[in-house]
Parts: sequence; C-alpha cells; structure tokens
Amino acid sequence: MARALALAEALKQCVRRNRCKVSGLRPFPRPASAPAPKSSMTRLTLFLTASCLSLLLACSPTFNWRDARPADTALAALMPCKPDQATRSVPLGGQTTELAMLGCDAGGATFAVAVATVADPSQIAAVMAGWQAATLANMKGTGSAPAAALKIPGAAQQPPPVLVALTGQRADGRAVQSRAAHFAHGRQVFQAVIYADKIAPEVSETFFSSLRFEAEPAPGR
Repeated sequence: MARALALAEALKQCVRRNRCKVSGLRPFPRPASAPAPKSSMTRLTLFLTASCLSLLLACSPTFNWRDARPADTALAALMPCKPDQATRSVPLGGQTTELAMLGCDAGGATFAVAVATVADPSQIAAVMAGWQAATLANMKGTGSAPAAALKIPGAAQQPPPVLVALTGQRADGRAVQSRAAHFAHGRQVFQAVIYADKIAPEVSETFFSSLRFEAEPAPGR
C-alpha cells in the first residue's frame, strides 16, 4: 500500500512537470481465474496500482509536452517533441501559397502545425475549404466524420474553427488516421494535425485543447 501511494505521488509530480492530461483511469480487469480480493484494503491497493500504471502509460517520456509557437504568429500550442521548422509552396485557394510549418514525430504519430498568410481576407473561407479538400486527397481518404466545432481561444469565428477526422492511406498503402483542426486569425489560416496508425484519444485531447492565441509579440522582440 505504501509503495502504491508513493508511486501515485511520484506520478502526480510527473503530470505537473509534463503538463499531461489524463482521464478515464480504471483498474485493469481481474481475470476470471483470479481469486476475489479478500478485503477493501486489497481492492484499494489493486486500484491504485492499476491507476499508477495507466498514468505511466499516459505520461510516458515518449510524449514530452512543451510549448511551441510558429514564427510570426500569436498561436501557441503544446507539442510532444521538439519540432523542426520548414517552409514550402503549395496551391491553396487557387493560388500558390507559402506554408510555414512546425512538426515532429513521437509515439508513432506525426504532429504538425502549419500556417499560411492570405493576401485577400475575403478568401480565407475558400482557402480553409481547399486545405481540407487537399488533405483528404493527399491521404486518399476512404472515410471521414462530419467536421466538429472546435473552441480555440482568440481564433476567428468566421469561418469557425473545425476539427476533421479522416481515415486514409499512406504512400506505401498502409492505413492511417488523421485529426486536423482548421482555423484562422487575422489574415493567417492554420492547420494543426496528427497522423498515426491509431490516434489515442488522450493524446488528441492534449494537443488540440492546447491551441490558443496569445498577445502578439511586441515589434523588435
């Protein structure tokens, strides 16, 4: 019992340090052949042990969450690994647009945040729709759920932020899932996305719930 409580306290510190979000902890099911616990103390010990193991899985160093911000934007997000930066030109909204991206891989998943600056603000909705269509086409999408409303503090409400879940194929033909948030701020259009064989709900929740717009950095800083 003392060991279980000590482990629970250590994991609590892990959660605070890594800013992990963990929910739905349940004890592991007892095999049918296993004898029933003989006392409430035994049941509590089993529950704490199972909960601690679940916390270990959710707060594994594999997902080392840290704050990240794309250059020249007010967007802040949590990334589970140190992101690389890149830029590339892509066709969006009927014109060639430069994308600035942050991205990294952790736990068998790819995490990325990309931003494009639109010259004509009236084209933002068209650019967002075109970006969603391009993502579906690039994945050779075989299925998608209806876009869900997404709350992102500070984001433009027209067009509203949305979260799109897709199922598709990698270049080698293997199945892949994606969760992509599309949203705007000023003249900038954003996509925050996860790609993985299977996306863990708690990882998706941590990533997308961290998206927020903060005060613009002062000029010269």
